[in-house]
Amino acid sequence: MNISTEVDSAPCGGSLDRRGTSRFPVREDVRYRVVQSKTHKESGTGTTLNIGSGGILFTTEEKLPLDRVVELSVNWPARLDGTCPLQFVATGRVVRSDENCAAVRIERYEFRTRAVKTLTASS
Repeated sequence: MNISTEVDSAPCGGSLDRRGTSRFPVREDVRYRVVQSKTHKESGTGTTLNIGSGGILFTTEEKLPLDRVVELSVNWPARLDGTCPLQFVATGRVVRSDENCAAVRIERYEFRTRAVKTLTASS
């Protein structure tokens, strides 16, 4: 995994970067779900563009509503003890959004272990 503290100037929403923390260019699959949405598609998939301690920028299937709570699930690139796959699960509010990406300010997060799929020989 290639990690740097390089910051994109305006990858989503067209505004300049005003973050107080660094973001890291992590590219992983993300699943998202808008909590209690009645007018928008409630869930979708995308790719993370960058992640920091205060937020996450990711691609979306459609524009997400501003200030709505979103639950995110990201397959984390690092493994626990080098062997156990992890999942980053976060909840936060949409602070920027356009037709194909959104930025979420993280309010709560945790790491969970992911189930490993095993192949079994058929009898």
